[in-house]
Amino acid sequence: SRMSDPKMIKEIQEAVSIPVMAKVRIGHFVEAQILQAIEIDYIDESEVLTPADDLIHVDKTKFDVPFVCGAKDLGEALRRISEGASMIRTKGEPGTGDIVQAVHHLRLMNQEIRRIQNLREDELYITAKDLQVPIDLVRYVHEHGKLPVVNFAAGGVATPADAALMMQLGAEGVFVGSGIFKSGDPKKRAEAIVKAVTNFDRPDILAQVSEDLGEAMVGINKDEIEILMAERGK
Repeated sequence: SRMSDPKMIKEIQEAVSIPVMAKVRIGHFVEAQILQAIEIDYIDESEVLTPADDLIHVDKTKFDVPFVCGAKDLGEALRRISEGASMIRTKGEPGTGDIVQAVHHLRLMNQEIRRIQNLREDELYITAKDLQVPIDLVRYVHEHGKLPVVNFAAGGVATPADAALMMQLGAEGVFVGSGIFKSGDPKKRAEAIVKAVTNFDRPDILAQVSEDLGEAMVGINKDEIEILMAERGK
């Protein structure tokens, strides 16, 4: 799969008042140039699309449009940031409605952040070498205990409870696509998930917004999938 038709993207831009994000294939800088030319608000260099380059990602420092990229561990996150990503999201396993991979990726990233925080200053250099990232990024994680950019959860979020789970695990926001649009009542589910993210630590409100949402998207276990999208773009 490839970048969407620019005509369709422009129609969406004209129809809504909120920022619009569009996907490009990993490494396909020309698709990114096209999206910047039509004044897209954000670009997702996405493993959901078939990669155009299996070795090199887009040099995001060459663009004015902010990019979001997926990561399943701290090394991937910091490598994408070193390439110019303005936002990071867990990869999860998109389109499945199965939250387990997103949970695994976020927990792993948080564990690796805590490990770096506990290192001595002189041990950071070997970590930067192992992760193949600039030492300044490793120092930031060591000092602040977080990524230098916002970290979203994505991939398999299908319910308000899923969204709140990811927030309680330390995500700073949530991406939801199929979980909304493949559900029985997309509008109602979208509103409920927004409220769940805002009130992620309020079980009473989570209970209210989880009521009567209609049918959720059909869940697909990762073991039923031939190609795991999360393995694309390391």
